[in-house]
Amino acid sequence: MTNSTQGDGREPGGGPAEGEAARRGMADSAPSRRTVSAALVAGLAGTALAAASPLAQAEGWSAPRPRRGARGRHDRAHNDVLFVGAHPDDEHGNFSTFGQWRERYGVSTGVLTVTRGEGGGNAVGLEEGAELGLIREDEERKATAPAGITNVYYLDKPDFWYTLSGPLTAAIWDERDTLERMVRLIRATTPYTVVTMDPRPFNQHGGHQLSARLAIEAFFLAGDPRAFPSQITREHYRPWQPRLLLAQNYRFGKLLGPDAPKRRRTDPDSGLPVFGVWSGTKSSEHGASWAQVERDAAREYRSQGFATLPPKVPTDPAELGSDWFTVLAADGRAVEAEVRPQSGLRPLYAEFKGWTARVGLPWLANNAQPDYPAGPSTTIPEVSGAPVLDGVERDGEYPGPELPLVHWQGTEAGADDVSATAKLARHGDDLYVLVKVTDDRKGAALGGEDIKRHWRTDSVEITLDPRGTADDTSTTFKAGIFPFTAHGGGPAAERDGDNRQGPAKETAPGMRVAATVTEPYRSYTVETKIPLAELPAAADPEAFAVNVLVYDSDTEDKTGQTRLAWSPFGSAQADPYVWGNARLTGYTPPPDRPTTPAEPDIPQEAARSEDSPASVAQYHRTGVPLAVGPRS
Repeated sequence: MTNSTQGDGREPGGGPAEGEAARRGMADSAPSRRTVSAALVAGLAGTALAAASPLAQAEGWSAPRPRRGARGRHDRAHNDVLFVGAHPDDEHGNFSTFGQWRERYGVSTGVLTVTRGEGGGNAVGLEEGAELGLIREDEERKATAPAGITNVYYLDKPDFWYTLSGPLTAAIWDERDTLERMVRLIRATTPYTVVTMDPRPFNQHGGHQLSARLAIEAFFLAGDPRAFPSQITREHYRPWQPRLLLAQNYRFGKLLGPDAPKRRRTDPDSGLPVFGVWSGTKSSEHGASWAQVERDAAREYRSQGFATLPPKVPTDPAELGSDWFTVLAADGRAVEAEVRPQSGLRPLYAEFKGWTARVGLPWLANNAQPDYPAGPSTTIPEVSGAPVLDGVERDGEYPGPELPLVHWQGTEAGADDVSATAKLARHGDDLYVLVKVTDDRKGAALGGEDIKRHWRTDSVEITLDPRGTADDTSTTFKAGIFPFTAHGGGPAAERDGDNRQGPAKETAPGMRVAATVTEPYRSYTVETKIPLAELPAAADPEAFAVNVLVYDSDTEDKTGQTRLAWSPFGSAQADPYVWGNARLTGYTPPPDRPTTPAEPDIPQEAARSEDSPASVAQYHRTGVPLAVGPRS
């Protein structure tokens, strides 16, 4: 899933508008029932890459055709392909591939979704938590149906906020239990091909990372009778070794047209082979290109804003892209590549490198850590008098430098469309932030129980890492501020994706906000006071890290279009490694304030399969227990 401004509603990950347009610049090829587990990638230059079956042949290796024994042919739970993702909609970018594989080669696909996306936003109602999860399950089942997908399994794991941390996600999901269930599902459904997400950490949702990492482990463990042996001795499953392991690869998204997948390609970092499946192939069943079928299906994800995608895709073949996949394993064995060690790794990337070594795929860590640019820096001046909190800058209130906020994500916009600056000041133990925004169109005014998920409309976000040492946002303070609310209401604030989430009046009772909004609407100014005592730990005056972000929406449909940031690299709102340094001159925290951040309060409400009529019906149809639990 790409990182765009619309999307899964969880502030950052993969969305329809921009991300979909880029992704559609990728896709062709498919798996034949005969070759569903054999080689699929490559081929000689000029050949059509075996029409893209999930098996392919590449220089130096090949994978055999799958064995089609009675068990695979007749078992009611069997699918030829299993896609493993973290949230409903993670597979939406591959609908055209799965549909082609089914229509052209008779290959069936099943989907494993670890969570039901309870932590995402909601563009169509006020539901959240388990209630939202069941809505998203319904959307996923409707969206996958045109590709011939009838089996969607959920592990009932909680989806929380947008994080970039695989390790944090592992703690919330109960990593070993999740792995055990994945292994069980592979043994129950006997797929020849497993498709998953990109496991690499940079700019990637932690849920995407971990679902991919566990899918990779499960791929190799499912065929080992020593792995989770009670599944064999007590539940009477048999070991099952899939043949082909693929990972989504979005790096080739700008390659358009039917010829793009015909060339042999290699992932620039891992060195592994990559193949594409073009989306422009016409579906005989649907009477339209698979790109159009996929677009129609994706628009079913209404709660995540996908209904705002343009209803029609281009009809010019040269404007349609492909789905791209990296071949991680063939013939049940890892495809090897050169290992290029990277030094100077930050903790999150060092942990990933250690994981790749443990699972025997160390080349996946090649260039995993990007070349982080030097972050911006500033000095937060101390002022003798507290600024008047009224959304107006008065003389002497903010004597420090004006910080420009630049385009970070989404649609490029001119200064009249959206532009912004920020100023910081400190008075005593209170931090003051003033953000001025020029904005030509007003987004949706949220109110009441909908004062949450601020990135869905016009808002300001302030992120603070008090110690400057955070590896993820669970030890930070992140506040979203709405300059206006519904029914003529004033500004409001909430916290999301940090040490403690919820309305600011409950999670940061000392925080205050004010705003002025021009009439007619042309700009707004947000001003806030954040007591440093509200942060998860004492502020380190020299290492204090800050980012200031602006989310711009030009529509009433609770989706955003453009994002700005003081420090705009990568996932700027969720990656503390990116945030700028803001020295607190003259400040000494109280001696009794802890320097170790408080334990985070992370929501863990999850929808249950037993409460889903569709999941219960699927259990009776396939025999796979709810949530892929133990079989009696």
